[in-house]
Amino acid sequence: MEQTWRWFGPEDVVQLSHIRQTGASGIVTALHQIPYGVIWSVEEIEKRKALIAADSSLGLRWSVVESLPIHERIKIGEGDLTSLFDNYRQSMRNLAQCGVTTICYNFMPVVDWTRTELAHPLPGGATALRFNIHEFAAFDCFMLERPGAEADYSPEVVKRAKDWHVRSSESDRRKLLTNIMAGLPGAYDRYDVPGLRVMLDRYKDIDAGALRENLARFLREVIPTAEEVGIRMCIHPDDPPRPLMGLPRIVSNADDIAFILDAVDAPANGLTLCSGSLGANPINDVPAIAKRFADRIWFAHLRNVAKDPDGSFMEADHLGGDTDMVALVTALLEEQKRRKDAGETHWRIPMRPDHGHELLDDVGKPTHPGYPAIGRMRGLAELRGVMQAVSSLRGLPLQ
Repeated sequence: MEQTWRWFGPEDVVQLSHIRQTGASGIVTALHQIPYGVIWSVEEIEKRKALIAADSSLGLRWSVVESLPIHERIKIGEGDLTSLFDNYRQSMRNLAQCGVTTICYNFMPVVDWTRTELAHPLPGGATALRFNIHEFAAFDCFMLERPGAEADYSPEVVKRAKDWHVRSSESDRRKLLTNIMAGLPGAYDRYDVPGLRVMLDRYKDIDAGALRENLARFLREVIPTAEEVGIRMCIHPDDPPRPLMGLPRIVSNADDIAFILDAVDAPANGLTLCSGSLGANPINDVPAIAKRFADRIWFAHLRNVAKDPDGSFMEADHLGGDTDMVALVTALLEEQKRRKDAGETHWRIPMRPDHGHELLDDVGKPTHPGYPAIGRMRGLAELRGVMQAVSSLRGLPLQ
């Protein structure tokens, strides 16, 4: 597999030279400074490519776009979407013209990946991302005051949520809102509580079926262009894979993925296999999902989570947690071999170590939440070891 690394651009604390030291060779990045719905010009794409390639001794290349964002109006199906679809298709054409042909995207309404703690303490002073269901319920039920919210949680979770809210200070509540918004990079909107209420009202008539149809419409609009220009689109699963704030989430399990891939049955309509997002859903067998949809996986995020019975979860070590990472890596390497044996040009699957713990000198640095250098480097080293061992034992190609 091609070993890649997410980089947030020139302002990222983790520099390109640091990435090279981790052993990664592919860069996963996006033009986060451009508001969603606006065309990514060839000039801006080439500028980012040139920045990545400026030091030829590093041997880095832009491997995957993450993400080319989808405007909220497309998710809602709101108004005349002609110009938004046109702009998205033109951005795809411009990326293909510049040789960047894998696009990771998501269809999560309003918020992206969501956690309630960004620095949960671990032994020795390290920290991890964590989703506490009672804290999210406290936000939903007692800060946002969404009508009917309590029905979405168990009575025990609601009680703990109310206790948290009663004990919390104004500072605690501001921090919780900030944490929940932290998954939105770059030019994505952040919301305060009144702003969230406005957004939720825009979704009041959108249930899971309607959101699915809006996604299918998006795919019908863009996948033909992807096929035409050689782009591979790969949707990212919901994180966490459950409804949030009454908003439906429709990329949470194998049935969801099957619907999406069947909506436009074409190779360009593919999947980002995120083991952490899918792994947070108790019904998901992530290695089995990888095997089932192997021929449509164009990108992989490898991380692990440890789930609690109440629906909470924490980012675990990459080889810890609830997902059998050896089985998952084996499934991906077997698919690579199938592609290589079939003579496919793009047989390597780009992967990146997702969300790492804050470790050692990274603790307290202003890195993007979940994206410190040392924790991800540890994860990449562990995953590289698994890949090498599986490759050697089973005769499966790595590079």
